Amino acid sequence: MTLLSRVGLLIIFGVWLFLSDAIALPPMNLPYGATPISHRIYDLHMLTFYLCVGIGVIVFGALMYSLIKFRKSRGVIAENTHEHLGIEIVWTVIPFLILVIMAIPATRLLMDIHDTSRPALDIKITGYQWKWKYEYLDQGISYFSNLSTPSDEIYRHAAKNPWYLLEVDHPLVVPIHQKVRILVTSNDVIHSWWVPDLGVKQDAVPGYINDNWFTITKPGIYRGQCAELCGVNHSFMPIVVKAVSPIEFAQWVKQQTAHSTLKEHRHD
Repeated sequence: MTLLSRVGLLIIFGVWLFLSDAIALPPMNLPYGATPISHRIYDLHMLTFYLCVGIGVIVFGALMYSLIKFRKSRGVIAENTHEHLGIEIVWTVIPFLILVIMAIPATRLLMDIHDTSRPALDIKITGYQWKWKYEYLDQGISYFSNLSTPSDEIYRHAAKNPWYLLEVDHPLVVPIHQKVRILVTSNDVIHSWWVPDLGVKQDAVPGYINDNWFTITKPGIYRGQCAELCGVNHSFMPIVVKAVSPIEFAQWVKQQTAHSTLKEHRHD
């Protein structure tokens, strides 16, 4: 086997190892998520990734081929080529087409991400140091969500739940298969409401309301956290979203409304 063949096989083997690791270790990649937007973000990411891998294989493959095939020790004399119109057109058109291939789905995705029209549910989310407040605008429900893990479990050698920094006392409850619009702001400093499985990361800025949306396709618990450094307890500001069926959500709304009414009567 020639040196060139051995180098080619080595490059192919290295690319195969790299791709197999990328596929076998999903925690090292973006999560596929549980919303149509998160699925499309993942697909766009993988499209860009494979395009970049393909470009790298071609460029570095051509580089290695040239270094070996036309090395000086073989007596090859370099040509002095000053310009070549055809080559210049090719290396301009091909990158342009690659950018177009990436730009079209990216533009469509960004337009859909910012389309918050016609929601089934509106929730105002307010960031505090270091907790979240959720307000269901049409249902008249509001409550705070705090880290629920005891301090002994955090700071000492007590047994720890795998999610001990991502457990809350009151999760955000939403129905599946319904468009949920979130209106995000802050009461003090800048925060960021981030749940990777939903494909949502929205900054919470004092004095401003930023909106975003998601539609969860399967029931479950989805975790996130504040993604903007907001003070000494920034790492203790988790987010938990509980997605339930529309029937379960309606029952939860009735329970919360009844509980709020009972509290009002007690205060009276």
